[in-house]
Amino acid sequence: MSELLVYFQLGYRHITDLAAMDHILFLLVLAAVYHRRDWRQLLWVISAFTVGHSVTLALAVTGTLNLPTDLIEFLIPVTIVATAIENIVVANRERAPWANRYRPVFAGVFGLVHGAGFANYLRELFVDRIAVPLLGFNLGIEAGQIVVLLIAAAGFALLDRAFALARRPGWFSPQRMRVVLVSSVVAAFATVWAIERSPW
Repeated sequence: MSELLVYFQLGYRHITDLAAMDHILFLLVLAAVYHRRDWRQLLWVISAFTVGHSVTLALAVTGTLNLPTDLIEFLIPVTIVATAIENIVVANRERAPWANRYRPVFAGVFGLVHGAGFANYLRELFVDRIAVPLLGFNLGIEAGQIVVLLIAAAGFALLDRAFALARRPGWFSPQRMRVVLVSSVVAAFATVWAIERSPW
């Protein structure tokens, strides 16, 4: 088996493993506000997240950037909580600051934090060469993210349908109810993690 494929599988398993639930929940809460018709906006946001975590992953693994593991493990759930709160607070995205164009920046900055988390895992596996392992691991993470987002899209569609069937006059739209539900549940889990991982 080639080295590229080995690290691809490691990256894929790392993002899809339930042990990486914090990264999965971040993807869920990041994507929760989008509908199928908004796939272009979601693509920009996920691409920005990818760029962010790829930059930090490369810097950290090469030793250019060295961040305390305790701080990174604490900041990852903080990024999840912040994203969930933004989802709940910003009800009308058309009237949001910069007409919602800030979300890719938001995702890119938070991606920097998540990349450092990936690096803490990957740094232990490197021996000498890093180009092929880094590329393979990153490609595996991206493939895993696509799988997570496809499963999330199916789950969101089911939730929207359930809320549409149960909806009463005067209630929020099914999509808005789904955003609030998903964001609230994810925020609750991430808040517990942030408290447990607090370095202070």
